Amino acid sequence: MVLSRGWALFLAGVGIWTWVIWPRFAIAIWKDPRSWATGTVGEFPATGFLWIHALLIAASLAIGTTVGVLGVRGWRAARRRQLPGADQAS
Repeated sequence: MVLSRGWALFLAGVGIWTWVIWPRFAIAIWKDPRSWATGTVGEFPATGFLWIHALLIAASLAIGTTVGVLGVRGWRAARRRQLPGADQAS
């Protein structure tokens, strides 16, 4: 599959966006009293609310990282295709 530079940039941007948004959401979930059985932040045991959101955040970061890496690799491949003499075998 060949990505255009535009799509490669879009995918890299999605990867960056993922790493900007989800850690901030993780902090908000951590500070939410619903995350803790006692209602006091950081006092275990944690509730299902925290564990489910932690799983969702981890999955989103993994997917975002994968998409971002694909975008960077696509961008680099597109640059190599545009270099003069890139179509000649060495």
